[in-house]
Amino acid sequence: MEAAVLPSRRANRRGNRIAIVLVDSRAALWHKKSVPVSWLQLSLKAPPPALDAIANFLIERGSPGVVLTRNEVRAFFVRSPRTAALKREIHRFLRDMRKIYPGFGDHPLAWKLLKEKNWAHSWRRFFTPHKVGRMLWITPPWVAPPKSRRRHVITIEPGMAFGTGTHATTRGCLEFLEHLVPRFDGAELNALDVGTGSGILAIALAKMGAASVVALDNDPTALRVARGNVKVNGVERRIRLANCRVENLDECFGVVVANLTAETIIDLADALEDRVADRGYLVLSGILKLKAGQVRRRFAPVSFVLLRQTREKEWVTLLFKKKS
Repeated sequence: MEAAVLPSRRANRRGNRIAIVLVDSRAALWHKKSVPVSWLQLSLKAPPPALDAIANFLIERGSPGVVLTRNEVRAFFVRSPRTAALKREIHRFLRDMRKIYPGFGDHPLAWKLLKEKNWAHSWRRFFTPHKVGRMLWITPPWVAPPKSRRRHVITIEPGMAFGTGTHATTRGCLEFLEHLVPRFDGAELNALDVGTGSGILAIALAKMGAASVVALDNDPTALRVARGNVKVNGVERRIRLANCRVENLDECFGVVVANLTAETIIDLADALEDRVADRGYLVLSGILKLKAGQVRRRFAPVSFVLLRQTREKEWVTLLFKKKS
C-alpha cells in the first residue's frame, strides 16, 4: 500500500480549504524528459473524520496532488494503462470505509479528464527529512542527507510509487523491521518484500543488515521507481527486484514483509505462509482496523504466533512468528 502522509499538518489553512500537495510527477525518476501527460481528477464527498484516511490512501495509490475541503476530497492522477485497476482499488477501499463511517458513500465518485498542466514545484517544501523509529532517516533526493552516526539514511523520490515512509502502514512496517533485523545477531538474513512499491522496505532491510532481499511488484512503473531508489541508496548488490508472483518462489526467508491490503494478504496467505522459514517472521500491513481480526485469524494460532500489533488511526500492522 506508500507517497507522502498528509502534509496537511504543514499546509496553509485558509477558511475551509486545505492545500495538501501539488506534485510535478514529471520531475520524478521515471519522467526525466518533459513529456505531455493527461490528468484525471477524482472528486468525492466524505465525512470530516474520514478525510485523512482517504487522502492518505489516494496519495499512496499514486496521486501526486490531493486537496481537501470541509467535506470533499479532490485527488489528481496521471492517466495510464493502470487507470482501470486504480479505479477498482479505490472502489474497494471506499466500500470498506463505508463500514466504518455509516452514511458515507451516498454521493457518487466523479472522475474528470483534465488538460495538461505545468504543476508548480512549490510542493517540494512539504517533503523534508524525517525520522522513522530509532534507526532511520528518510529524505528526498534534493535535500542533503542528514549526518547521523546512529541512523541509516534512505533517499526516496516522492512520486507515483507506494512508499515514502510517512504513511502509517509503511512506518509500522519499518518500525517492526528495525526490531527484527538485530535478532539475527550476525546470522545471514534473507528477506522478502512483497509489493515493494518504491522499494523503501527492501532498502531499509538492506541498510539495516540483511544479506539479501527479494523485492516483488507486478507494476512496471513501481519496479522502475524502485530500481532508481535502490541505485541511489547504493544497495544494488543486496536487492533483487522482480516482476514475479510470490507463489512462484521456491526459497524461504527469515523475514517476509507485505504492505498490501487485507483482501490481497488473505488471497496470498498460503503463498506468504510457505515463504516464511521456520521460526521466521511475517510483517503485514495495509490493513484497515475493520479487517485486522480476519487477517489475524487466518495466520494465528495454527501456523504463526502473533507477537505484536500496532494501530495508527484506521491502519493496523501485525507481526507474526512462524512456529517450527
